[in-house]
Amino acid sequence: MKKLMFLAVLVAIMCSCNSNKFKVSGTVDGAGDTTTLFLETSINGNWLFVDSVVTNGGKFSFSEDAPENPNIYRLGYRDKSIYFPIDSVDNIEIKTSIKKFDEEYTLSGSDNAVKMMNIDKKSAVFAKNGDTSSDDYVKWKDQLSRDLVKDPSGILAFYLINKYIGDKPLFDPLDKKDFKIIGAVTNAFANFRPNDPRTGYMVDNFKQGLSQRRSETGDTIVATQASLIDIKLQDKKGKMQSLQEVSSHGNVVILNFTMQSQSFSPSLNRLLNEVYTKNKAKGLEIFQVCLDDNEAQWMQAVATLPWIVMRDPNGEYSTNAGAYNITSLPTVFIIGRNGEIVERVANIEQLEASVAKYL
Repeated sequence: MKKLMFLAVLVAIMCSCNSNKFKVSGTVDGAGDTTTLFLETSINGNWLFVDSVVTNGGKFSFSEDAPENPNIYRLGYRDKSIYFPIDSVDNIEIKTSIKKFDEEYTLSGSDNAVKMMNIDKKSAVFAKNGDTSSDDYVKWKDQLSRDLVKDPSGILAFYLINKYIGDKPLFDPLDKKDFKIIGAVTNAFANFRPNDPRTGYMVDNFKQGLSQRRSETGDTIVATQASLIDIKLQDKKGKMQSLQEVSSHGNVVILNFTMQSQSFSPSLNRLLNEVYTKNKAKGLEIFQVCLDDNEAQWMQAVATLPWIVMRDPNGEYSTNAGAYNITSLPTVFIIGRNGEIVERVANIEQLEASVAKYL
């Protein structure tokens, strides 16, 4: 009886271990018994070999350990590849042919795999025709953008903001609208997937894009009438606050990046309180973003502050701070009644005079 119990437990453990796998299988028409296919995975812009198989009558199968985080994989034959996402223990089926390996193929097994297939096939048509400025392309990209922002921390969002159509990025950091999309995805990963190995890679790319924009277009956050990059964080009461929402009501908004744990914090808060008390009735709001690591100490420090105050859990690695090119603390911006940044305050001691210009 004890032996049977032991065997039952052993079998259960073995089944549990073996079940933590994903599978990629299918058929390749025209493939012989010596056709080699290979499986690769994406690691922050690089492709790493996972395994290879030789087809048997055109059939093939891979079984690999499920990734800790959703990731992009590709099935390759010579210089051609079919791309698909793996979430966890997906069972992906691919049907294709030797002659049209990466063109006339079908994917099944997950909704994201089907979506990626449709995206890649459509983008291949645009790349082949070279019509990335056509009305059809613009409409297609607009729809992708709308779908993307519904799930900005998803694997498809990551894939899209890193995808190229021919030699042109699908989402170009030099395009203001595209850059907002890139920022939204980067921020979502930083907030909801801080331990994902892609997050640091995306933050670095975002900062590089910011520098590129500044050098090639002169579009800097210091400029008058600069467009807002939204910030969404929970305030001290747990309510989600959006900078764009707060700035859309016709008020003048002070945007402050700071750390409550620093020695300058008490004097800064006194100054902010003076300006806020005098001008709140005139339509002044304060949106304070804190980069403190210790949440308990931060909560104690902001308990009595009367304005909107939030803590970015990513601290010094905050993509919000990166988006605004924060190189020192405290940093203060003024957002005008039209919802656009009108000034980066050089001398915080002159904050009241700076605010008065826009009230």
